Amino acid sequence: MPRPIVPLEVRFNEEKTTQAAALFLKLSGGRMNYMVLIKLLYLLDRRALLKWGRPVTGDDYYSMKLGPVLSEVLSLISEAPNPDKPGYWVAHISPPQSYEVELLEDPGDAQLSEAEESVIEAVFKKYGHFNPFRLADFLHKLLPEWEELKSGRSPITYADILKAGNKSPAEIAAVERDLSSLAEVQQMFAPH
Repeated sequence: MPRPIVPLEVRFNEEKTTQAAALFLKLSGGRMNYMVLIKLLYLLDRRALLKWGRPVTGDDYYSMKLGPVLSEVLSLISEAPNPDKPGYWVAHISPPQSYEVELLEDPGDAQLSEAEESVIEAVFKKYGHFNPFRLADFLHKLLPEWEELKSGRSPITYADILKAGNKSPAEIAAVERDLSSLAEVQQMFAPH
């Protein structure tokens, strides 16, 4: 009898996420509206999940009033950094000023594969030119997994994205098994 799938979450990878965000920022000349950056990172993860069965960032996704967001990235942008424990993101990407973030220092791309970099470039080419509210409106129509909300937030699961991407129940179950296995390995090697 097959082992039941234990819903474990893939761990958020701040270093890899920062490198992906930095590449988006480099493509835009070093500065970008942070709402656009969050949407581009969501589209990167969505495309990676549909293409390879795994996200790039490992973040949690939520539907919010202005579209899908990555929870940890939103926190990194909107919350004051902890001075006792500065993070990787804070060392490379500025806090927002006038709704924009800026690349402070290039973190490189050691965590990103060439295929992931190609997806980042493709996502930027297709959506990087949108202004924030136009992008939000466009994504509301494009993303069936997004739920319209007046306030608050509602989770978007990997299964929601895969179903919206026309994956079969068997394909969704296979991806969930693989991601659950990946989460187990991450937990085994996580610092305690």
